[in-house]
Amino acid sequence: MDNTSIITQVANPKDEELISSSQEKVSQSNSSLKKHRNRSIFTHIFCCFRNYNVEPPSPISKPCGLPAPAEENGPAPKSPAKYLLPEVSVSDCGKNCVVIDLDETLVHSSFKPINNADFIVPVEIDGTIHQVFVLKRPHVDEFLQKMGELFECVLFTASLAKYADPVADLLDRWGVFRARLFRESCVFHRGNYVKDLGRLGRQLSKVIIVDNSPASYIFHPENAVPVQSWFDDMADTELLDLLPVFEGLSREEDVTTMLQSLRAR
Repeated sequence: MDNTSIITQVANPKDEELISSSQEKVSQSNSSLKKHRNRSIFTHIFCCFRNYNVEPPSPISKPCGLPAPAEENGPAPKSPAKYLLPEVSVSDCGKNCVVIDLDETLVHSSFKPINNADFIVPVEIDGTIHQVFVLKRPHVDEFLQKMGELFECVLFTASLAKYADPVADLLDRWGVFRARLFRESCVFHRGNYVKDLGRLGRQLSKVIIVDNSPASYIFHPENAVPVQSWFDDMADTELLDLLPVFEGLSREEDVTTMLQSLRAR
């Protein structure tokens, strides 16, 4: 197994001399966001919706049920055999659910040594132990603690559990994540690992996904709060800037209505 295949990441422009046209579009979009940091926070947060580089699935009616995972590159079955999440706990009853991505959203990980790494996680691959160097995004601790107060929080990553689970153990010291979902819980669709929110077992009107990759939420873009991909900018304030938005979303009966109104601004 290629050691990099255990982590699902977008490419770091610093590590590549040549960038494909689709990657270049994302890079240009992120640069534009940085330049307009002083604009309305809502405009900054939701301009990413214009930059899908993955075609959505063939026309699917707005889900009224909870679809099960699709077969690779095939149509999605309409009746789930089992939901991904357990029943809502008593402590989270009445809260909206937030699905939070890991790589390039909360942390950046690398098999190359990072001098200021926050964690070094040993991962066994084909009988050999490899060291993964993990850098935490600025303000991630404050972000997670606040999100844990406001929402039922779920970690959902397309990376493998052998890497992501120990990282989550070190990152989430407060037990914010009520559940953790990994690559096997994704739908492999047109070459991408998609996080099908319809399989969670929660009302879609009460589910939000926070992710740096539009391909991850192409089934439910109306539920997404996109964030910029993060690698090593220690001056980044994205997670801190998002907190007022989530405070508002935590009080909404239908989060998609508020997200739609914010995108329209």
